[in-house]
Amino acid sequence: MKKVAFHNLGCKVNSYELDGISQMFQNRGYEIVDFAQKADIYIVNTCTVTNIADHKSRQMLNRAKAANPNAIVVAVGCFVQNDPEAAVANDSIDIAVGNDHKTELVDIVEEYIAWEKGLPDRKTLGGRTISDLTAKCTYEDMTISRTSEHTRAYMKIQDGCNQFCSYCAIPLARGRVRSRGLESIISEAESLAQNGYGEVVITGIHLSSYGLNESYNEFAKTGNANTKLLSVIEEVSRVQGINRIRLGSLEPRLLTDEFVQRLSLVDKLCPHFHLSLQSGSDSVLKRMNRHYTTAEFLEKTDLLRSRFEHPAITTDIIVGFPGESEEEFEQTRRFLDEADLYECHIFKYSRRRGTAADRMEGQLPDAVKSARSAVLIEDSNRRKRDFARYYLGREVEVLTEDTEIYEGKSYTVGYTPEYVKAMLPVTKSGRITRILCFDKLCDTMLIGNPCETP
Repeated sequence: MKKVAFHNLGCKVNSYELDGISQMFQNRGYEIVDFAQKADIYIVNTCTVTNIADHKSRQMLNRAKAANPNAIVVAVGCFVQNDPEAAVANDSIDIAVGNDHKTELVDIVEEYIAWEKGLPDRKTLGGRTISDLTAKCTYEDMTISRTSEHTRAYMKIQDGCNQFCSYCAIPLARGRVRSRGLESIISEAESLAQNGYGEVVITGIHLSSYGLNESYNEFAKTGNANTKLLSVIEEVSRVQGINRIRLGSLEPRLLTDEFVQRLSLVDKLCPHFHLSLQSGSDSVLKRMNRHYTTAEFLEKTDLLRSRFEHPAITTDIIVGFPGESEEEFEQTRRFLDEADLYECHIFKYSRRRGTAADRMEGQLPDAVKSARSAVLIEDSNRRKRDFARYYLGREVEVLTEDTEIYEGKSYTVGYTPEYVKAMLPVTKSGRITRILCFDKLCDTMLIGNPCETP
C-alpha cells in the first residue's frame, strides 16, 4: 500500500478540493499519512494569489522532494495553472496538474507509476494535465463525505471568475464562471450530515456568480436577487443534521432587499458575512476595476444590520495598491472606522504577472506597504475587541471544536454563529452548547460557562 501525503495552500475552495482528492486516493486503497512523514507520493495543492503564495508553493514542493527524493511529487492547482512553464521546469515536480482534471488525479498518478518515468515528457506542456481555462469549460464535479476539519465542512458549489479586477490573477488561474448542480450539492450535504458535520460553509471562487451564465456585472445592473444561489442556501438548510450554514465571500452588489430578506428567513444561516471591499477609497476602487463605491458598500452593511441582530461583517483590504497616496490610505482608514466591521483581513499588494495592475505606474516600496498594513491591522484588532464585548453577559451558542490550555486550565474552544471565538469548561467536541459569557474577555475571545437550562 503506497503512502500519500497532502498539503494545502490558499483558500477554502482549495481546502475543499484537497479533501476531495484525499478521499479519492483513500477510496482506491492508498494510505494517507501526515505531510511531515515519509511518503511515496506528495500532493501539494498550490496557490498563486500573491508572490508569497507562489513562494510557499515552491517551498513545499521542494521540501517534499527533499524528504524523499524517490517520491512522486505532484503540484496541483493555481500556481501550476498560472505559470505552467515554471511548474514544469521545477525539478522537484514530477507531475503538474492545473485547475481541471483533479478528479482524474489518481489515474494520472497511477499512469505515471506504470510508465516509470511518467507522462511522455515533463518538459512538455501538452497532454491532459494543464488545459486552457480561458476557453469555455464545464464544472468539474467533485464530492466529499468527510473532511480534515473537525466540526465544519466546506462545500464548493462554484468555480471561476469573470470579474477581472486589475490586481487579480485568479480569473487566469481558475477560468470562467461555472456552477455545480443543485442535486449534487444536496447529496453532498446529506452525506456530510450523516457523518456528523453539523456546520457547512458554502463557498466558491466568486460565489455571487453561482448559476449565472452571463457576466455578474451585467446581472447586478438589473437589481434582481440571485434566486439560484438563494435556492441552494434554502435547500441545504432543509437537510436534517445540518445545524449551521455559513457563506463564503460575497460581492456587495449581491445584497439586494429581496436577497437579504430571504436570507433572514433561513434560521440556520449564521449572521457572519464576508463582503469583498479591497479599499475604502473610491479612486483606488476605480483603479482596481471594482464595480461599486464605498457609499454602496455602506448601504449593504446597513441592509444586513436591518435584518440581522449584530451581524459579524468582515472584509479584505489591499494596502499599497499602485499609486495609492497617503490621502487615499487615510480615506480607507476613516472609512473602515465608519463601516465598523468586525474584522478586516489586511494584505499588502502583490504584483501578479498578466494583470493590469502589474503594468501600472506608481508601484510602492514594500516598506510603505508594511507600515500601512501595520496601522490597519492595529485598527482592526481594536474593532474586533469592541465587537466581542457586545456578548459579555449574554447567552450565545458555541459549536465546540478543540481543547486549549488557558491560565493553566483546560478549556473547550469553539465559535459563535458570528464566528467569535469562545472558551468554556471542557465538554464534548462537535456539540452546540449555550454558554453565558461572563465579564471576561481574553483579547477577542469570550470566556463563559454552560447555561443551567437547555
